[in-house]
Amino acid sequence: MKSNKIYKYILAGCLFLGLGIFQACEIDPIDNPNGPTLESLENDASLSDLRLLANGVESYLRNDMQFYYWTTSIVGREYYDMNGTDPRYTGELLGAGGGVLDNNGFLTTRNFAARYANIRQANILINAVNNTSVDLTPEERNGFLGYAETMIAYNLLLIANRQYNNGIRVDVANPDAPGAFTGSYQASLDAIADLLDEANSHLEGAEFAFSLSSGFGDIAGVGGFSQFNRALAARVALYQNNNARALDLLSSSFFDLNGELNKGAYYVFGTSGNDVPNPLFNVANNDLYLAHDSFIADAEEGDARITNKLTLLEASDELSVPVELDDLSASYQVTMYGARDASAPIIRNEELILIYAEANIGTNNAEAVAAINIIRNAAGVGDYTGEMDDDSLINEVLHQRRYSLFGEGHRWIDMRRYDRLGELPLDRDGDQIFEQFPRPVTEEGF
Repeated sequence: MKSNKIYKYILAGCLFLGLGIFQACEIDPIDNPNGPTLESLENDASLSDLRLLANGVESYLRNDMQFYYWTTSIVGREYYDMNGTDPRYTGELLGAGGGVLDNNGFLTTRNFAARYANIRQANILINAVNNTSVDLTPEERNGFLGYAETMIAYNLLLIANRQYNNGIRVDVANPDAPGAFTGSYQASLDAIADLLDEANSHLEGAEFAFSLSSGFGDIAGVGGFSQFNRALAARVALYQNNNARALDLLSSSFFDLNGELNKGAYYVFGTSGNDVPNPLFNVANNDLYLAHDSFIADAEEGDARITNKLTLLEASDELSVPVELDDLSASYQVTMYGARDASAPIIRNEELILIYAEANIGTNNAEAVAAINIIRNAAGVGDYTGEMDDDSLINEVLHQRRYSLFGEGHRWIDMRRYDRLGELPLDRDGDQIFEQFPRPVTEEGF
């Protein structure tokens, strides 16, 4: 079956990536990491094996994560890849000349495969927990299951965001017989929401017999991870256009109107020999991921998010500014991450406050504005002074999400949610905004 190319993965990557890669983040040490095999893990894993698998799921989550951010940001016209390393970044990905995305090219297949690989490893953990002879308490068993299911749901959400109405395979526990595709984006979101609820039911009263990395430092432990689960569920509810549910879920998350905006869950990186650096870190004046000019032009005066996220390039003998490539032009480099070991957000409180603001529009506009003002004042642009009708507030929330969540994979999705993809800028005749990525050719007919 062709689909096995996507869903059948060997365990070697999980074992390798789970070993030592988070040493600085205080992950539990694993005994004899080279000993376990896939068969032994799925049939009679030791406690050390289970911890290795759990650590590996979080570690492997980082695999190709940058490609998700790159592709969604470029399609959404947040920034461009003007490094000139591959013409597809400034051609195919932007719909140059009315072209289409290749369903067998790396722009389509690469992240699809990476996300399902991580799901495969989480399913191996679930099988191992269900089949182990280790004397786990019910609370410890549920901790492993709730953790794995939450990670599966997050990966599925990333796949669904790019595949949109192509649908996704939710049931891939058996790689030899994966389940059918969902029929739409909304059906995908419904399935993901159900999985997050199932995961959270396992997390209630559970215990973790393993440790998370420092990426969950502010929300560590089972209770904190349950809050992370509910935060993801609130994001899904917003995408489902279910504002009441989003507000309810926020109350069980780490959402805090008066809290630190950057509190949340993160991908963590390192520069030691057995870790990986942040692939979204850009060397000054060298890695040419450049913001679309409209991001600077549309900003309010004094918005600190411009200087916090971008740096004006410096002209030199080697670099002309603005950079011009394939009839595109830009001058501001994306510099959101200040070091190779900087963490990158999965979800954080600033997004949750914006979810809260958006979910209140139409029922409590004054409360929506109060939340918007928290974000505006943090950015240095003062209180909102515009109209109070629903449409005006939606415009304002989308504006704040554009600047607060720049480069975090939201702009394209937000504009699609409101049928506004046609408002994104087109810089060349013949370019187009894609609504979704195609289903990989290996999945066609199955």
